[in-house]
Amino acid sequence: MTQDDTSPGHRWHDMGGTSAGPVPDASHDFALWEKRVDALMVLCSGKGLFTVDGLRRVLEDMGPETFASRSYYDRWIAAICQNLIESGSFTTAELAERMAEVAQRGQTYADATAR
Repeated sequence: MTQDDTSPGHRWHDMGGTSAGPVPDASHDFALWEKRVDALMVLCSGKGLFTVDGLRRVLEDMGPETFASRSYYDRWIAAICQNLIESGSFTTAELAERMAEVAQRGQTYADATAR
């Protein structure tokens, strides 16, 4: 467990009234992969494969450096995958094999559809 040096007894993610800095107010369109992550989260949680508490546990266990270096949906897909592995939906090896297959399609959607 990582402790916050400025707030004894609090884990790194527990901001408990401390400043988080400015809130970005610029809007943006979501990338296709971000929309797919959102849909996957809705479908899997609807089927009872994990709960919000399970997703939050994985996010909190990432640690501050990993959490800060990943985008919002990058953190979500990591939490979803970890929960699906823990629920027995697939193994880490099966996920790695499938990711290798997908990577061979190309770096862009245009690459994948051109095949």
